[in-house]
Parts: sequence; structure tokens; C-alpha cells
Amino acid sequence: MEYLDGITLREYLDKKGALPWNEACIYVLQVLRALEHAHSKGIIHRDIKPQNILVLKDGFIKVTDFGIARFSQAETQTMTDKAIGSVHYIAPEQAKGSHIDCRADIYSAGVVLYEMLTKQLPYDGDSPITIALQHVEGDYVPIDDIDDDIPYEVARIVDKAMSVDPADRYSSTKVMMGDIETAADEYDVILSP
Repeated sequence: MEYLDGITLREYLDKKGALPWNEACIYVLQVLRALEHAHSKGIIHRDIKPQNILVLKDGFIKVTDFGIARFSQAETQTMTDKAIGSVHYIAPEQAKGSHIDCRADIYSAGVVLYEMLTKQLPYDGDSPITIALQHVEGDYVPIDDIDDDIPYEVARIVDKAMSVDPADRYSSTKVMMGDIETAADEYDVILSP
């Protein structure tokens, strides 16, 4: 097993708080690249969350813990004990135990981006079921209501990634990456670690 010298994104966020939008976009782009590679091999991660993302000392990230990953052609009903533990990041269709595809990972990446930008989770509650139902309803506080310094384009990327209906989400990680890169170009920001 490869030794990785770094900390989880969870630990990093606990130390730093909300990240500047450009730093958050650097990290989510790397997550999306990792997911693009997995998706190209027919693998859906199904458990994207800060605890499964390592931030290395050189600023690069690694996506870890493919423990509940499945091939996209396999049965993908997912309300297991493991999935319940990650309920803050679970896609609505995953919470309902419906069929999922790569757009479930895109949803979870959107939740991680939301948290990196705001240091808040979009949904929280007293029980995993309550939180899962909130994902299904899709009524969260928009990022620009929390921090109006976050560019409008970045807030819309989060909204699209976190759409309740998978058909309204990005169709692929590549399309989401393109929107992030376009937003960075508009603000003359270079997105590299």
C-alpha cells in the first residue's frame, strides 16, 4: 500500500475553517479528476466525503476508501450501515435506495465543495433518516446567502452539482470541471496546487 504523507480534508477543514473559493476549487477539481478516472473504468465511489480525501503536503489530494464502490453495471441500492455513516454527503437517489450512476458521486462532490466554501453542511439533523430526507427534499441555504464574496458562477456550480434530480446535475465530472475552469478564467485565477 502506498504511504501518503498528509491529513484528511476533514482534519484540514477543522483546522482552517472555510476555504477561499479558489483553494476549494483546486481541491474539488482534483477530486473530480480522480472520479473521472474511476468512472471511466465503470466504478462509482459512492462515499465521497472529506474523511475519504487526503490533502498531501505538496497540495495535491488523493481520494481514498473505495470500500463501498461498485461497478456501474452492478446493483447499486445503497442504504447500508456504511452509507448511513456518510449521510451528510449522500445523493438523494442513494438515500432512497434507487439506482445510482456517476452523478451520485458528482452530488457528493458538490456537498464537499459546499462545505469547503462555507464550513457548513447543507443538511443536518437529529438522525440519519432526517438528514437523508433533507437531501431528498433539496432545500438548503444557498452559498451566496452565507458568503456573498463567493463568485456567483461558483455558487451556481454547487447548485447544479447538488440538484435533487440527477437529470439536472452535471452529466459527467468532465463537464463540471469545465465550468469550474471557466469560472476561474473569468477571475484570472490559476487552479493548481
